[in-house]
Amino acid sequence: MISPTNPPASSEAGGLQAAFDAALRSIAGLASVDEVLQVIVDRVRPLVGAEYAALGINDPKGRIERFITSGMDDETRRRIGPLPEGHGLLGLIIRENRSFRIADINVDPHRYGFPPNHPPMASFLGVPIAVNGVSLGRLYLTNKIGAAEFSAADQALVETFALHAGIALDNARLHEQLQRLAVVDERERISKDLHDGIIQNLYAVGLSLEDVPDLMEADRPDAEARVERAIDSIHLAIQDIRNFIFGLRPGLLEGASLAAGLTALVDEYRHNTMIDIDLELPDPVPNPSPEVTGHLLTIVGESLSNIVRHSRASRASIDVQPATAGTGYILRIDDNGIGFDPDRAGRLGHQGLANTRDRVGRIGATMKLDSGPGMGTRIVITVPAT
Repeated sequence: MISPTNPPASSEAGGLQAAFDAALRSIAGLASVDEVLQVIVDRVRPLVGAEYAALGINDPKGRIERFITSGMDDETRRRIGPLPEGHGLLGLIIRENRSFRIADINVDPHRYGFPPNHPPMASFLGVPIAVNGVSLGRLYLTNKIGAAEFSAADQALVETFALHAGIALDNARLHEQLQRLAVVDERERISKDLHDGIIQNLYAVGLSLEDVPDLMEADRPDAEARVERAIDSIHLAIQDIRNFIFGLRPGLLEGASLAAGLTALVDEYRHNTMIDIDLELPDPVPNPSPEVTGHLLTIVGESLSNIVRHSRASRASIDVQPATAGTGYILRIDDNGIGFDPDRAGRLGHQGLANTRDRVGRIGATMKLDSGPGMGTRIVITVPAT
């Protein structure tokens, strides 16, 4: 069997080994299931000299739900019609979960037959794909080029490739599941933030205007005052929406340095709020990794959003300074707002203390929170040198 740990000695086998290694590398880092499936069939087909290759993914009931091909043009696939249903040899491999190598499927007793417009096929090699005993799919290769049938060496090679393909496919599935969960969590967060902040404010504005028509005759000055207050509230809601949208567009800060990202965040909130925000940076400014920078900018962005929406502050500051021990640096976020009791507060804004502490923990930093009713809030994050 050809494997990365047992390279063949001949130059021909050495070339095959290099192709095998390249094929494994091409599927190892892919995060999309569809992309993994297509690359698997495209890479395995030339490894064993097959004219056609396919990968079938079956559902829990054993029915084929995805069928990816290689070596067959789109027009041919279209003429063939619907996906195969898993009869004949395809179903046999699914049911018995083992490899099959057949010289000519046209005379094999398990043959079910081809649909109209299907290209002719003779030699056949089918190999299951599984991870930890769990079936994920099947690799099918047909029409060995330059030989009457696939060899035992071909089968060993494809079986080894299928082990790595199964791991890559399982990783891609997990990645997509995590992405879906992240989207659900983000949708729930957005919904809560909109409902708890912007939507409630606009609802209050609507209530304040309901009896304005009656007041126009009974108490015109009061009616005019209510309209003016409503206009001011709507302007504040517009600013809040702008800040909210800015926080949902991480691409605006993607690839930015810590200094550039902090400057962009502070400028945005200065432009859209009445809060006086100071930014103080050392010289030179720390230049952490993109991962650390991303977490810090997210923390600062969420903190500024919370200050604007909940603190009733007139001033805030963002301060980055070297740590007193000489290693790393300290990020401080201060405001002179109404504060809160950290021991009684289950949430910091609407993201939660746990979420902020989680980001701090991911970058190996520490966090201290000082706040209390009427004393404002200070967040101090100590980031170690990297």
